[in-house]
This record gives sequence, structure tokens and C-alpha cells, in this order.
Amino acid sequence: MKIAVMGAGAVGCYYGGMLARAGHEVVLIGRPPHVEAIRAQGLRFEAAAFSGTIALAAAGDASAIKGAALVLCCVKSGDSERAAAAMAPHLEATTIVLSLQNGVDNAARLSACLGRTALPVAVYVAVEMAGPGHVRHHGRGDLVIGASPEAEALSALFVAAGIPVRVSDNVMATLWEKLIVNCTLNALSAITRQPYGVLAQGAGVADVIDDVLSECLAVARADGIAIAADSRAAVQGIIDSMPTQRSSTAQDLMRGKPSEIDHLNGYVVRRGQALGIATPANRVLYALVRLLENAPAGN
Repeated sequence: MKIAVMGAGAVGCYYGGMLARAGHEVVLIGRPPHVEAIRAQGLRFEAAAFSGTIALAAAGDASAIKGAALVLCCVKSGDSERAAAAMAPHLEATTIVLSLQNGVDNAARLSACLGRTALPVAVYVAVEMAGPGHVRHHGRGDLVIGASPEAEALSALFVAAGIPVRVSDNVMATLWEKLIVNCTLNALSAITRQPYGVLAQGAGVADVIDDVLSECLAVARADGIAIAADSRAAVQGIIDSMPTQRSSTAQDLMRGKPSEIDHLNGYVVRRGQALGIATPANRVLYALVRLLENAPAGN
């Protein structure tokens, strides 16, 4: 099967690499430094289960999607509309589009722009780009796919590639559960530039986490989302299982790149405003990360 990955960053390279190892024809669509490195030497893949080079195609233009049966959209949340516009002319009528992105509304935004359904997927993976064309996996890698006529076949495809999958008939709640974890940890890790294990030991940090978490849960309830999971336990599980991991938001700021904070704490602030729920802790974290994004280089 031809599979295209729109947005060959860490997440896209990880899942694209896993699928290519399973024998699929994979093309990674990304930025020039990664594309050039992958074309020259393949994708350098570093994980506990496998470390080596994977041969696959790479391109800098969305036209490489042509002929793909499956597209994994892995671009940053702020780029969803631009990615949809770039992909649309090259999708086949039968192409399945999956949103493997942070936040809770990317699949809906992609669907609106594409004029066709993009399926939401919750992603649980700790991964980073260690250099051009070099993906480094730190932990997990499982997916939760929303129920659909295609879900079982997609699940089988991923599982055969060594990617654990669960199909959920309430994937929006799962996406919100992940959003809540991201809101509690990502901004704090970015502001302090600390990994989760160090961050959690800070004086007063547990109270801040609880404040952020409580606000998120209040907004979710007001938005009609039933969160069944123990969110505090989920946060602690991330801290315990990935103590040396810095958040994706922290990695973005450390590299001078825009983060997804608008679609994490910023989203909770906006939904809170719309629903009449106060979100002061989320508002502070959102404001601080935005200030750091706009700080002059070297500061």
C-alpha cells in the first residue's frame, strides 16, 4: 500500500518509518533539511526495538501524495488548513485521511477544508528529531482510532507494523484526555525547559498541575465531554514513565520554532470563555509560552 505522511517531523517520521519497515510504500513529505537527508541516506531510526536506516521516499511537495491509499496528517495544529489546501488536489476519491495531531479539533478542521472526512486519531508516543532525517524514539507509540467503517482494517494495518491500536467509539473523550495531560505538562516543561521528572519535583508544581487539570475538566464537562479516565493518574503516569522527556512544546521553544500552545492551553482558555468557565491557571501558562515564543533570539 502507498502511504503518504504529510508533515515529516518526529511523529510523522516515526509512524512512517514503522510502516515502511512493514513493507509499505511510504513517502514522507516534509521540510528541506529532512527531505534532503532522507533522500541521501534513508531515514535514520533510533528506538529500543530497532536501530538502523530505513529506505523510503521523501518529498518537499504535497503532490507526492498522488496515488496514496492512506495519508497520515502529522503537521502542527496551526498548519492544518494550509496542509489541507495543499493535499486536496492530490487525493484520490478513496484515499483515507487520518489526523495524527495534538489538540481536539484538527480532524474537524481538516474535514471542513477538504470537503471530506478526516478521521481523528489520538497519538501516544515520545519521540524527537535528533537531527536532519534522524528520528529518536523514547517510549510508547500506541494509537486510538475513532470508530468508522475503515477502523478495523486500519487497526490491522498498524498492528501488523508493530503499532498498538485501540478503536474507540468515543475518540473525542480520548482526545480531550490527552489534551488535559498536555495542558498540565507541556507548558510547564517549556517555560522551565525541564524534563517531566525534574519538573514534578519543583515546589508548588503539583498544586499548579491540579489547578490546570481542574480547569480543563470543568471546560470539558461544560462542553459535553464525559472524561472517564483518572486524569491526575494519567499525568503521573507520564511523569513516571518518561522522567527524562521534555514536552514537544519545550522542544519547539528550544529550537526557536512556533509551538502548538494555541491548540493546547489556548484552546482551553477560548472554550472556557465561550462556555463561561474561568481558566486563570491555563491563561497564565498560555500567556507565558506566547511571550517566550516571541522573545528575541538569545534571550
